[in-house]
Amino acid sequence: MSNKLISWTLFILLCFIWGSSFILMKASKQGLTAPQIAALRIFSAGVFFIPFAFFHARHIPKSRMGLVVLTGLFGNLLPAFLFAAAIMKIDSSLTGILNSLTPICVVIIGALFFKSKTSLQKIIGVIIGFAGLCLLTFSRKDVNLHNLGYTGLVLLATISYGLNVNIVGKYLKEIKPVFMASVSLSIMCIVAGIVLWQQGFLTLDFADPVVQWSILNACLLGIVGSAFATVLFYALVQKAGGLFASLVTYGIPFVALFWGFLDGEIITLKDIGCLLLILTGVFLSNLQIKKPTPVAESNQPVKQP
Repeated sequence: MSNKLISWTLFILLCFIWGSSFILMKASKQGLTAPQIAALRIFSAGVFFIPFAFFHARHIPKSRMGLVVLTGLFGNLLPAFLFAAAIMKIDSSLTGILNSLTPICVVIIGALFFKSKTSLQKIIGVIIGFAGLCLLTFSRKDVNLHNLGYTGLVLLATISYGLNVNIVGKYLKEIKPVFMASVSLSIMCIVAGIVLWQQGFLTLDFADPVVQWSILNACLLGIVGSAFATVLFYALVQKAGGLFASLVTYGIPFVALFWGFLDGEIITLKDIGCLLLILTGVFLSNLQIKKPTPVAESNQPVKQP
């Protein structure tokens, strides 16, 4: 199987997995609080990886271990809590749309902190994407002064993702994705376990079907949406580059809109129009324009036919 085919297969799988994660978070909030959802998500993902982390840690250079921990922080732990808090007040479909700003964050953070070159085309893309975001934010009836801060939480999550993509793409290319995912999530599992204990998770009524259903969705979110998907994502970053990997957010909003529609959320033409505007900005900010290859000069005489 060619690298291109593998990359697109990973791309499609990630679109479906992460696009479905927002509806799973929404289902989890019926019996769990936002901190409990996020902590259980990371805890279940970390527990799943613990048996492997002991063997994989030895393959990670000590000089890179700190960066691997940061990938767990910025790529999993912080976004999990930010998204869980946001989903309590805004629709899962809107959350999926706002998540499409991740590639733009990748470009901006790469230019500001990782010395990535930024062209005029990328700047225009960022402006268009931001305009789409503003229109979407102020056109939604479910976004007002009372929950505007929750929209900002999603934006913070995309910034965290953008930072993580740049770290992996620049400093951790030589480390196998499963090594990074297993070690980073296993370490984050400790933090998540402490949060679960402090948030009274052990005092829940586990005989309640609503609590059982919420826990099942949160664990599925962790094992599939964090553990399995993180391995796929890091593999995609290494195979196709950080910018292409971040384009997964092209497909995530459409999957999120689909699940939101099935769940009874109201999707308007304005939402779709704003989504297309955001994706246009993302597309421009990540479009690779090939420069013509200069023809090498030769001192040899040109032979006449």
